[in-house]
Amino acid sequence: MNAFDLIVIGAGPGGYEAAAIGAGKGLKTLLIERGELGGTCLNRGCIPTKCLCRSAEVIESARQAAEFGIAIDDSPQADIPAIIGRKNRVVAELREGVALAVAKAQVVNGEAEFTAPNVVKVNGEEFTAPKIIIATGSVPARLPIPGVELAADSDALLEIESLPPRLAIIGGGVIGLEFASVFEAFGSEVTVVEYCKEVLPPFDREVAKRLRLALQKRGIAFHTSAEVTSLRQTEGGIELKFSKKGKEETVEADAVLMAVGRRPALPAGLEAAGIAATPRGITVNNSFETSVPGVFAIGDCNGRCLLAHAASAQARAVMGERVNLSVIPSAVFTMPEAAMAGPTEEQLKEQGTEFKTSKALFRANGKAAALGEPDGLLKLITAPDGRLLACHVCGPHAADIAAEASLAIANNLTAADIAATVHAHPTLSEVLAAAAASSEK
Repeated sequence: MNAFDLIVIGAGPGGYEAAAIGAGKGLKTLLIERGELGGTCLNRGCIPTKCLCRSAEVIESARQAAEFGIAIDDSPQADIPAIIGRKNRVVAELREGVALAVAKAQVVNGEAEFTAPNVVKVNGEEFTAPKIIIATGSVPARLPIPGVELAADSDALLEIESLPPRLAIIGGGVIGLEFASVFEAFGSEVTVVEYCKEVLPPFDREVAKRLRLALQKRGIAFHTSAEVTSLRQTEGGIELKFSKKGKEETVEADAVLMAVGRRPALPAGLEAAGIAATPRGITVNNSFETSVPGVFAIGDCNGRCLLAHAASAQARAVMGERVNLSVIPSAVFTMPEAAMAGPTEEQLKEQGTEFKTSKALFRANGKAAALGEPDGLLKLITAPDGRLLACHVCGPHAADIAAEASLAIANNLTAADIAATVHAHPTLSEVLAAAAASSEK
């Protein structure tokens, strides 16, 4: 049997972070990956979708060029093979960076299976270590409906070879809205069908509604409070049926994206090893240790927070590094963006927490006006003593603005602290300062 100090299963953001830290500390480290280094985030998630988002931004900017005094003779068109090719180049380059980061670890390509509490088998060989980290991520979920095989998942859509004239998206969460924003910019007629009353269920309702209205203004159609019941191949494409307020309605599309969330990807042998798990993921305590001492589960596979940066942060925590896990920001890279840090008003009400809200509009911000993106809203939520509890944003570069708020929330700063801090002018961060200042009035 091959003995190591540390075994990491999965080379996504959490796995390769843990392996790099362990190997950097001189631990004899084994990193097991069944696919390519980088996991879902790098190969089929965060990075490739952001590449498509950037292409969408460029084509939108080109269409609006005349508003900025720029003459473009030809109407800009999306070259899908070229867009996918650029995405693949970016992913390949970053994958090389991951390989360098884990160069001191031994990397084995294969499927991991637990054969005992601290023993893992790969490609017929067994490996053991006093510390094992499971970082196997997640896979796209699918609805159990007739015709589900006709729907593509996000992995497939990232490799598309031609633009579908009509794209129907099942699910108005982060993944669904990002693809909706991208493919509308590329030229598809996009329809989103969402089960909940509003898109982005985990987000602040006011921000979610504002984003939906902005996307509707661009031409994306939405059906909320709608339950998809079936998909059927027709001569003209794919018929999507859904029930809304007791009535059956249909959408005709050339392609359908199933974007109803993700489910944990679990290694084989968990039960045999005594590692407890539920359909939501591997059961862990606050230190991310499983029911078996010395075995940890981080990232999507534990079901706590399905975000790449959460997986990386959990990896650092498990490896003994100082990391503040109290605030995990989240962002949607649509046009415009949406972002959040901290709980929503609805969550605070359920908890019985007292709070106060303050808002600022992007329309009054000089940088937003110069960018030609004046539509946006930033909402701050503070405690009675002024401590910042949450920040919710819809507007240009919302994800970047939320970073400052995350720092403030994690360190118990007040709205007065933000308002008293000098923010460069003209910047979008001044919207945050304006909301903080109004909170003090």
